[in-house]
Amino acid sequence: GAMSVDSITDLSDNTSKLLEALQLSHPHELDPRRSLGKKQMLSLNPISWQVPRIVDSCCKHIETHGLQTVGIFRVGSSKKQGTLTVGVILLLPPILQLREEFDQGLDVFLDEQQSVHDVAALLKEFLRDMPDPLIPRELYSPFLSTASMEDPAQLATLQLLLFLLPPCHSDTLHRLLSFLSQVAQHAQSSQGPDGQEIPGNKMTASNLATVFGPNILQKEKPGERDAVAMNFEDSAAIILVLQRLIEHHETLFMVSPEMQLDILRRLFQTDPDVIDYLLRRK
Repeated sequence: GAMSVDSITDLSDNTSKLLEALQLSHPHELDPRRSLGKKQMLSLNPISWQVPRIVDSCCKHIETHGLQTVGIFRVGSSKKQGTLTVGVILLLPPILQLREEFDQGLDVFLDEQQSVHDVAALLKEFLRDMPDPLIPRELYSPFLSTASMEDPAQLATLQLLLFLLPPCHSDTLHRLLSFLSQVAQHAQSSQGPDGQEIPGNKMTASNLATVFGPNILQKEKPGERDAVAMNFEDSAAIILVLQRLIEHHETLFMVSPEMQLDILRRLFQTDPDVIDYLLRRK
């Protein structure tokens, strides 16, 4: 039968520690005083988020200053900016200057003075230049194969594939998809409290998937022979898959209590040494 959150909280302290060690839920998510006995989904890998600072900073800046920016991610960055270095004026593109500051580990502060388009371009560039894309190349074909599936099999398969991502990739992809979902929610024009029109940014989930798809799903490294041709051949599938990830990221990155308990039961039966290791690690 179905397992409620209450029944999970009845597990021993060691089991609660195991859930935490498995990075499948926050301890407070298992607190019956918070859940009030209601069945709820638990977030995937929330204990220790592994999101590059440059990604989180860019997302936060745009969430604060750029959600209404028309054509965000399609309009290019500004080209030149004067930078004073040892008494010499260097004309560096702002995006290059920002990239260097992040690469050097400097405490980069993005405020309203920073061009939204520059920050957007920086985020795209970082994702494009990752040595291994957010969705590893080994999983390129399995992810693309979901494009031809129908619901609910498509979403179920995407969720299982997301479970295979390394923690850093999973956390960063979740942060990015959550952010892109917010951008898409501001795509259409709306009306302000005084009746004035608030222009939309025109970046729907489909448009965002078109821009970000080739940076996240890569069959070959950028610049390698046939890489562009291969991605062009698969471009429709790439866009469709990423659009689905954007539109359904909240449910795709959730793990049901039943699945968590099933994992623990299987570990108890097949790999007790792993349980001992996880408890010692905590």
